[in-house]
Amino acid sequence: MFDLPQDTQETTGPLGYIVGGSLKSGLRVRLTVPADAVQEGGFVVCETPRYRYYGLVTDLQLGSTDPRFADEKSDRLPAAIQGALYGKTLYTTLEMYSTLLLDLGPDLTDPARAEWQARVDAGEENPGPKPVKTVPAHHAPVRPAGEADVAAIFGEEGDKNFVIGHTIEQGYPVCLDLERFVKRSSGIFGATGTGKSFLTRMVLAGLMQTAVAAALVFDMHNEYGFDDQDSDRGTRVDGLKTLFHLKVDVGALGSGSMAGSNRPDFDVVLAADDFTIEDILLIGEKLNLTETSAATLSALERSFGNKWFSKFIAMDPTAEEIDPETAKKSPAPNSVAFWARQANVHEEAAKGLYRRLKPIYDKPYIVEKPAVDAVAEMVNRLEKGRHVILSFGRFEAEEDYLLVSNILTRRIRDRWVKSTEAFKSGMSVTSPRPLVIVVEEAHKLLSPGVSRQTAFGTIAREMRKYNVTLLIVDQRPSGIDDEVMSQLGTRVTGWLGDEDDIRAVLSGLAGRDQLRGMLARLQEKEEVLLLGWGVKMPIPIRSRRYDKRFSDEMRRRAVPAAGETRRYTLDDANRDLF
Repeated sequence: MFDLPQDTQETTGPLGYIVGGSLKSGLRVRLTVPADAVQEGGFVVCETPRYRYYGLVTDLQLGSTDPRFADEKSDRLPAAIQGALYGKTLYTTLEMYSTLLLDLGPDLTDPARAEWQARVDAGEENPGPKPVKTVPAHHAPVRPAGEADVAAIFGEEGDKNFVIGHTIEQGYPVCLDLERFVKRSSGIFGATGTGKSFLTRMVLAGLMQTAVAAALVFDMHNEYGFDDQDSDRGTRVDGLKTLFHLKVDVGALGSGSMAGSNRPDFDVVLAADDFTIEDILLIGEKLNLTETSAATLSALERSFGNKWFSKFIAMDPTAEEIDPETAKKSPAPNSVAFWARQANVHEEAAKGLYRRLKPIYDKPYIVEKPAVDAVAEMVNRLEKGRHVILSFGRFEAEEDYLLVSNILTRRIRDRWVKSTEAFKSGMSVTSPRPLVIVVEEAHKLLSPGVSRQTAFGTIAREMRKYNVTLLIVDQRPSGIDDEVMSQLGTRVTGWLGDEDDIRAVLSGLAGRDQLRGMLARLQEKEEVLLLGWGVKMPIPIRSRRYDKRFSDEMRRRAVPAAGETRRYTLDDANRDLF
């Protein structure tokens, strides 16, 4: 049987009733409660005998039947007349952006009820929640959403549902379906200082607890693996390694490197043969490469194949030999100039490229032949369901991040493609485990001029069918390629002050005009907007805090005790404010 959510009107009654509007622009509701009893972003429900409409408050407007009473103060009038004015001559309307509809079916006494129920039970009819394609009648009542309404849309905690926050007005838990979340790439956005890293850590904790996917985190600033300091509160917070030490491995870039002040589980050292000319061109702007440099790189690859990097750096940039008979100088056979002549490349261009690449080759995390294939080791850990956090340690330059993350991601992507193809062809009995790759400072890897050159751009556009998705974390979503942004399923965004960033986050989504103001007016701390494919409808929430209570819950020491339902109260909201 199809179970309808119970009516849960914990509030004092309806907020108002429908007086106009349209399917496209939203419904207009005349309030029967004080204007300040409702907030933008509030989750509201419109009930009719056949349908239940779920929506958000997107605007509040003051109106009057006679402008004279709006222009003149009424404090000189008797209290009885003032009371008659408010709500009658002077009133407030709200705009309700209806997003979902639930078909309640014919009345229980209607003979058609049994037939409708039979179709629902047989799966021939979908009662919803489903997208709204109609509007309620005039004067249909509108009420605040109850706890059961929130649960009907976002689910209840348990299994793969993870509580990511609470509704802002009533404090009801809002769940994210993590199994659905990892099926498409997603993004976490917000201006600097809005708590993106803590929010990302919380989502990763949910993924690790539910085991819906393996996670590879490129930790540029050493924030995710080990314990960290919450600078706003002055307290220590647990790292993911502390919370899930048996499930999480922390690697550090370079032999003998540290992850912050902690020793990692393993070191990551790259072989020179791992580098392609595309990897070098990716940081071409940082190296001041020219079109001539690109031609020289192509010639190197033709001459030496995948050994091009080590063979090139092994050359002597200045070696010469002297002809004993003529005393003329010429490039020595092991010199850069000698190779350039053989390869029909401009000598000075080859020498210039050598000078630019030598500092890259000399980085401590690049060796000719590493003792252990660190990339293969990372892949093995991920395939076994472990989560890997790669700390960049002291290598925080942009070229380090671009090079290393792209090389590792390319090899991991290739491994997942081969595993998926083997499963599809029947050569393997198991499909590869879903993998989420977490990328900070995503605009550096996914900008319009770079995204098509990186493995990340390929993953965002094509890798969902191979069980690999991205979780991109960024404060400037407008710097990310529009095509990549269009591929993001779920978007979790905090406050954004720049209009271009707001436009980028909302691009490709229905109702973006209604959501734009809501996003711009979020509190700078802990209020976020959930929207996109991974949630049934957009909703602003107060995110959970990444604190000791959260850590205890992740360790299965639930607070409050198991079986007890605790409502998020106004006191909690006040405590959670910064």
